[in-house]
Amino acid sequence: MTNSALTAGAVERHLRARRDAGRGLLMPYVTAGITPGWTGYLRAFAAAGADAIEVGLPFSDPTLDGVTIQQASQAALDRGASTRRILADLSGLPDLGVPLVVSTYYNLVLHDGPRAFCEALRRAGVSGLIVPDLPVHEADELTDVAAAAGIEPALLASPSTPRERLAEIARHSRGFVYAVSVMGTTGERTTLAASAAELTGRIRHVTDLPVLLGFGISTPDQAREARRHADGVVVGAAVMRRVLDGAGPDDLQSFLMTLRQALDQECDRPR
Repeated sequence: MTNSALTAGAVERHLRARRDAGRGLLMPYVTAGITPGWTGYLRAFAAAGADAIEVGLPFSDPTLDGVTIQQASQAALDRGASTRRILADLSGLPDLGVPLVVSTYYNLVLHDGPRAFCEALRRAGVSGLIVPDLPVHEADELTDVAAAAGIEPALLASPSTPRERLAEIARHSRGFVYAVSVMGTTGERTTLAASAAELTGRIRHVTDLPVLLGFGISTPDQAREARRHADGVVVGAAVMRRVLDGAGPDDLQSFLMTLRQALDQECDRPR
């Protein structure tokens, strides 16, 4: 096993404790800057029972994101959202009781440099980082400076990831491993991909980090099924579609509570 809990950071300690208590983990996503009062969504997510919150920095060319999050990113950019303004918004928040994990593309990390970027995250109260277009064989610099700043980078693993590469991803990841359920972009799907179970099983052979499954989790039934294989779920496009359709924080809190209930019911199910 890798990534011993003895050296765990804030994200890993938080998720491990909840996982080990038998809780299914829920990490909803929001595109930062999508609305004037976008941080209200973070409060709603925490109130709905989120175990961590993914905050996406809008980027003009989000290559791994599907139509919904592309539209959300463009809407945020059109409003004038920038990394500096978003981190200023986060630094003004009270403690939500759950870790914040920023997701972004490597171009935004390189803009100020990995060290300055990670230090800015720390000052804003962020604990984790996802960079989906950063391959593991090029991740050493970022993971080293992130560790020095107290930021935990979580790497992505997909159904096509070979065993040797999967072990490398596990060694470089902190906090959790992000399991991508399908080969493709983010987006809502009608069913959970059959590859999800096989992938999460392979990840568990190389690490004892929490495993969160994403890309396509849209309904309580899918969350319940995902929990049978992974420690929890990431919910992005299903959240952002509702935001783009005009849903406010209370609406999103109600939606996420249905997923929270589904995860809890799966945990309570006799084995």
